[in-house]
Amino acid sequence: MHYEGGEQLMSALLEVRNLKKYFKTGGAWLHAVDGINFTLNEGKTLGVVGESGCGKTTLGRVILHLLEPTDGQVIFDGKDWTNPKKTELAKMREEMQIIFQDPYASLNPRMSVSEIIMEPLILQGKLSKAQIREETVRLMDTVGLAVRFGNAYPHELDGGRRQRIGVARALALNPKFIVCDEPVSALDVSIQAQIINLLLDLQEEYGLAYMFVTHDLSVVNYISDDIMVMYLGQAVEKAPAEELFDRPLHPYT
Repeated sequence: MHYEGGEQLMSALLEVRNLKKYFKTGGAWLHAVDGINFTLNEGKTLGVVGESGCGKTTLGRVILHLLEPTDGQVIFDGKDWTNPKKTELAKMREEMQIIFQDPYASLNPRMSVSEIIMEPLILQGKLSKAQIREETVRLMDTVGLAVRFGNAYPHELDGGRRQRIGVARALALNPKFIVCDEPVSALDVSIQAQIINLLLDLQEEYGLAYMFVTHDLSVVNYISDDIMVMYLGQAVEKAPAEELFDRPLHPYT
């Protein structure tokens, strides 16, 4: 954050510059992400909306370096993390996390709820066993999971509780930025609202920045500060949520 002309200006937490991801398919190249640019400030949500296959999920994975970018830059908290060294990846994983669409597919069925939430803390190696147990209980409480579910397994819980496990795991390392990849699309409508409100509460409490990926316009309008519309790997429009819904400029939007 800096000051200019007496006004307080907020530096972007995340800056994506001309980001591209191409895949070779047969004899041609698929431009899954094709020259995306945006900035995201701390505590804000960028909704990324578009039809299936538009590149929105791939964009999130490239930003998190789960997929290697073809070109472009990812600047996070003032540091270029486009091509992080192995030693930097661990730090990157602490700062940037993801909540997946299908909580059941993304959770290890052989691990209990508490083991799933503990895993990133154990791998980080900064806390004692007692501290990890204590932090796991705190995380479960934070996301609204009763401690009695700690010894349960994912298949024993409903979709809403499974997604709360995913949220707790994403929070474990105290990140600043979370990619929410269609986190409520596999849930019943009544449960969707609970998870969205949980994400908003966590954002307010921890100052989290979200990139919220969805195809659901009502959801993206409710949770987003700004919305980016993607089509065939490109951003065809980006605007504040209210403005985009009131006065869309691009025909596709």
